[in-house]
Amino acid sequence: MGGQGPTNTGGVKPIPIEGLLGNERHRLRGMSKVERTWRAQWLKDQELAADEPKQIMELRKELINPIRRFYQKPLDVVCDGLVPYVGDFKAAVLRRLIPKILMSVALVYVGAYYFKYNKNDWTRNSGWTIQTSHQRSVPGDFDYPRVSEKVQPQDYFDRDFKTRNVFRN
Repeated sequence: MGGQGPTNTGGVKPIPIEGLLGNERHRLRGMSKVERTWRAQWLKDQELAADEPKQIMELRKELINPIRRFYQKPLDVVCDGLVPYVGDFKAAVLRRLIPKILMSVALVYVGAYYFKYNKNDWTRNSGWTIQTSHQRSVPGDFDYPRVSEKVQPQDYFDRDFKTRNVFRN
């Protein structure tokens, strides 16, 4: 058997609950009085009540594992407190945006810290190395030909060895 993957119907072939009346051509051919009342009832049943969709906490406990519920709880409490002030929709949007914004800010801070304090220099073999290219120098420039600042062989790949403050005599 081919690997079809998981299905939303549990392996049972899905059928439309509208029956033949889901087909517009069938409805245009003419419907009996029984079909019209059934169709009207079906359309009425599709309307949501004022309190729908309902949030069922027991279902949430079944679907979301305990560890995830634990770390989501603080923001859930904050956003539940915001509902009377901003409404359900805005509170749900804030519930989704606040963690993403906080994670982005934390990522920027961690990156800035890493770039600032883990620079690759002569004392270590790890960290970020930032290298710059030579500036363009073409005939017609006021300082053509541009001479490099690196004139001695030891100037290349220096890794801040000349500017060190230790082991100087």
